Order: sequence, then C-alpha cells, then structure tokens
Amino acid sequence: MALVSIYRLLRQLKPHLVHTHSSKAGILGRVAAYFAGVPVIIHTFHGFGFTPEQPSLLRRMFVQGERFCALLSAHLIFVSKDNEEEAQSLGIGRLKPRSLIRSGIQIQEPPLLSSVREELNIPRNAWVVVSVGNFKPQKNPMDLVKIAKLVLTQDPTVHFLIVGDGELRSSAEAYVQSENLSSQIHFLGWRKDIPAILSVSNCFLLTSLWEGLPRALIESAVARLPAVAYAVNGVKDVLIEGETGFPIPPRETALAAEKILWLKNNFFDARRMGMKARTQVEKEFDIDTMVRQQENLYQSLYEAVPLKTFYEPRWANPSDS
Repeated sequence: MALVSIYRLLRQLKPHLVHTHSSKAGILGRVAAYFAGVPVIIHTFHGFGFTPEQPSLLRRMFVQGERFCALLSAHLIFVSKDNEEEAQSLGIGRLKPRSLIRSGIQIQEPPLLSSVREELNIPRNAWVVVSVGNFKPQKNPMDLVKIAKLVLTQDPTVHFLIVGDGELRSSAEAYVQSENLSSQIHFLGWRKDIPAILSVSNCFLLTSLWEGLPRALIESAVARLPAVAYAVNGVKDVLIEGETGFPIPPRETALAAEKILWLKNNFFDARRMGMKARTQVEKEFDIDTMVRQQENLYQSLYEAVPLKTFYEPRWANPSDS
C-alpha cells in the first residue's frame, strides 16, 4: 500500500521537512508524513483533484480530503490567486499560514531560426495559432478545433498548430477531417521543440475547463505571444484583458474565434500585447525567484520548530524499526 510504504520510508529518512505537490500525492504524502512525525509539512496546490465535471458526491469527498490534509500542514502554497480564493471559499486551510509562490519556468529567448513552417508547408507570412496540451477532458480539445473551424470559415489563410496527444486526439482529428480542414489544422503530437514551435507562431490558444497555473500559457508569454484562453483558475493570473491577450468565458467558442481574428487584424496591438506578456512573466514567473522563495520559506519554518519535536512519531508501526 502506497501510504504505508511512504510512512516507512519517512521513518527511515527522518526528514525535517516534507513538501508535497498535486492532489493524490498531496493527500498520501501529508498523512504519511504526519503519522511518521515529520516536524514540518508543506503542500503546494497546483489546482485541485476535484473539478466542475465530477459528480457532486465525489467532489465533496475530495474537498473533505483536502480540508483534513490542510489541518496536517504547517504551511500551504498556492501557485495562483484563483486557487487560493477557491480554497478559502471551500474552507480548505482557511486558518493556515499560506504563501503565493508562482510555479516558475526558465526564462530564455526563443530560437531565432526554426524550420517548423517549412516542415509543415506553412507560408512564411501566414498567421499561426498554436496550442499545447494533452488531449484529455480538462484541456477540452474539441472546443479548440471548433474554434479553429470558426476562424477558418472567416479567414482560410490561418494555420493552427496543435501540440500534444491523448485519449481525445482521434475524435478531434476525425472532426477536422470531416470538415475538410486538415491542410490548415496540424496535429503535431508530442514534441521536444516547443520553443521553436512557439517562435514561429503569432497567437496562443487555450481551451482548458480547469487549471492550476497553465505552464504552457506562461511559456507562450516568454515567446511574446498574445493569448486567447478560457478564464478558468490560474489563467487570469497570467492573462490580462486587452493587455496581454483575452481571457474569455469557457465554452464561448465564437468569442474566442472573434478575438483570434482581432489579433490577426491588429498586428501592432497584438505585438504590443506579446511584449507586455513577456515583461510580466519575467517579473513573476522566473524559476530562480520560485526557488529562492521556497528556500526562504523552508528555512523560516525549520527555525520555528522546537528541537525537541525532532523526531517524535505520532504513530509507531512495530514493523518499521
């Protein structure tokens, strides 16, 4: 059983601090750390295990699990303001110390030269929209291809690059083929040259129905791309209306298509938005800043724990010695 295995490992290692991430690992890791007697337990929320698409009973169970595990935590970290506000509204760690620490990435310049357009036979002057993500219900790829169709109905010169793979890819590809749009909508699968793909694109599109903090959206901002994205948790932390792109209500496919065409037809405004997006992520989403913030938090929490609490298990398994 994973919980027992983690507990036994922690009893062997006797760490001063355990920092968990994500939902399932966060619940198992915090429960095991608590009963193993770990003095400092921290958890980072990268979104939640409960989603709007789940049955209400299952959702309530996940919420209760997060409430319980928040009680075991010394400190909670959120990667977006939206996630923090949602946790507060649901009573998850309402009285616990908390921090907003962005999930950082390495900020670097995109490649100056790329052969992606030549590889896909896309004209050099074509307007290119890119999306990066897995083909799962969360990322909602069917809305993505429906938006592409609406755009191409009005402007057939636009090209769409869709990077990723997953269970819904075949459905999305079948839809594109049925609409005779395969020459304009390119399914690239998983790629290792994302910076190169972003560098030949003009706009980023995200149709997720829920998020923690979408790293692909941050990476697109590093590449100076304005974005159109469904305004779910985390997106509004990155995307500022009319300044770095357009956050829009989920499922509003017609509005998304309208904003993409607006960006295409307003070149200088789109360029200005992309530049501002890059400036914003340089300030808030640099990985070095994230590491420094976490290190400072670790040190302060460690120093606040009385030495006598190292290392007293809250529950002892006779077989863990």
